[in-house]
Amino acid sequence: MSGTSEGPTPAADLDRSAVTESDIYSTDSGPGAYQPPAYRSVFAAAPLAMAVVDREGLIVDANDALGALLGGGGARLVGRVASDLLDLASDVRTWHAYREVLRGRQAKLRCTRRLKQPDGRSLWAQVTVSPLDADTPGVLLSVADVSAHRDLQARLRHLQMHDPVTRLPNRTLFFERVSAALEAEAYEQSGTGRIGLCYLDLDGFKAVNDTLGHRVGDRLLAAVADRLTECAEEAGRTRPSVPLVARLGGDEFALLVEDSTGTEQLADLAESVLKTLQAPFDLAGHRLNVSASIGVVERHAAGTTATGLMQAADTTLYWAKVDGKDRWTLFDPERNAHLMTRQALASTLRPAIERGEFRLDYQPLVGMSDGRLRGVEALVRWDHPRFGLLSPNRFVALAEEDGSIVPLGRWILATACRQARQWQVDNPDEPPLFVSVNVAVRQVWDSDLVADVAKVLAETGLAPHLLQLELTESAVMGSAGRPLQALQALSDMGVGIAIDDFGTGYSNLAYLSRLPVSVLKLDGSFVRGFQYEGGGAPNPADEVVVEAMIDLAHRLGLTVTAECVETSAQATRLRSIGCDTGQGWLYSRPVSPDRISELLNTETYAVGNP
Repeated sequence: MSGTSEGPTPAADLDRSAVTESDIYSTDSGPGAYQPPAYRSVFAAAPLAMAVVDREGLIVDANDALGALLGGGGARLVGRVASDLLDLASDVRTWHAYREVLRGRQAKLRCTRRLKQPDGRSLWAQVTVSPLDADTPGVLLSVADVSAHRDLQARLRHLQMHDPVTRLPNRTLFFERVSAALEAEAYEQSGTGRIGLCYLDLDGFKAVNDTLGHRVGDRLLAAVADRLTECAEEAGRTRPSVPLVARLGGDEFALLVEDSTGTEQLADLAESVLKTLQAPFDLAGHRLNVSASIGVVERHAAGTTATGLMQAADTTLYWAKVDGKDRWTLFDPERNAHLMTRQALASTLRPAIERGEFRLDYQPLVGMSDGRLRGVEALVRWDHPRFGLLSPNRFVALAEEDGSIVPLGRWILATACRQARQWQVDNPDEPPLFVSVNVAVRQVWDSDLVADVAKVLAETGLAPHLLQLELTESAVMGSAGRPLQALQALSDMGVGIAIDDFGTGYSNLAYLSRLPVSVLKLDGSFVRGFQYEGGGAPNPADEVVVEAMIDLAHRLGLTVTAECVETSAQATRLRSIGCDTGQGWLYSRPVSPDRISELLNTETYAVGNP
């Protein structure tokens, strides 16, 4: 008889309730031998398999019920090591608890073991170990065959966890497997640490049910399940594991790929599913052609939840339907984020401002001539409790539409100015940084921007020349009336005015000469045309246009900032044609205020260290 461990003993089974056999006692018939004469006949005739084990773990007496359970008579078990017969040493926790009971330091042990009998059959046994009375050394060991109970539990669980129509795992079992795959222990020890999902829905299945009846519909579902299972098995031939196929309800199925190797694997699986469903189904005298729409999601398991995975899959399945059906679509975070901001974020913008869900990162503005940090641009992020960190293009347009850009803009302005002043106080020996803040046109029309700026500067103590306001070219060019008056008042106050994305809007030079603008920020599309490392040829037209704009700006008394500087070759060329400051990933991505504090103490900015 040999055994295999079922796993660590549940904590509930390692209880402290003592079980004694006060009438089983020892005589001197032999060293270490136990003779319970008063109950010897009961011990021998009891249907429960039992044995008495000494403090060394050796069986000193066993009844025939135990012998029959383990193969052979009870007398043949005397002198054998009980833990070997019943597999009590296969896991550390059970072994430790067993030894504690033998030594009298623990009251009881109960565990379940799967034991293999001499004829090859296996059985599930519940093993209980309890000390004898205080005057009798050793423990009483009892073994109950619980195989029938376990088999019944397994059958009931199978029925509970499988779909009766297709015999596939159902939604409950599917989510159980997904949750287990997303546990840290499941992917940190081995595997790829990734997970993939193909979530599919049959196109036009409702018409089959409506025209041919649910009986044919059920047969179609079962036939589809068979093909999906074949697909999964074929995909698993060259992989460590076979994808799990499940029916989630109605005509929805899922194929779960644990330890996926990337989107290519999931794309191949989705393609094979579409292909296998193309062949007609012959059911009850009907030839049916069906197709499916499939949403494909593949990502790192870390940080993923079962709910999040299914939400992404459901969204992507919807895209596949919208895009024309009979196709698979890969989850696109960008597309998903835009949908979320349009539908779900609009209604929560104002409360989010009050709850403090926004934060500012800062991207350095570096002097092209000396590499020193001159200023920073404040960039707002929404740390959404449900959707994660959102960049401005996810919500600023919505804020402008519903007017919440006004309170959000006030918060950005106050936070950025307060931070700029704090850097100045913390670094009195360094030249103070200016902070550049984006302003939407609606802020000019729907609020008193001049009063807001004056109030913030007064409250924070920041000098006006250390604040720069950025407006897009399309918003500034052609300004008249109130916007122009506001810009002029701000300029008179000493605040810098910058035109963002210059060169892509109206480019009305007549207006440019009359506006109170101090800085032009060249759009990154021009800078990208400059020479790249790796042999990329520059675009001569872009160089000519940029050089002309820089020369024009300098003649008008303006400074120029180049956006999207990504290579040292671009920086070198911009420097040679007189560009004043640069901004881009060559210098740094947007970073936290603490990182800006570190850069302030650097004499020359570390070029190329994002």
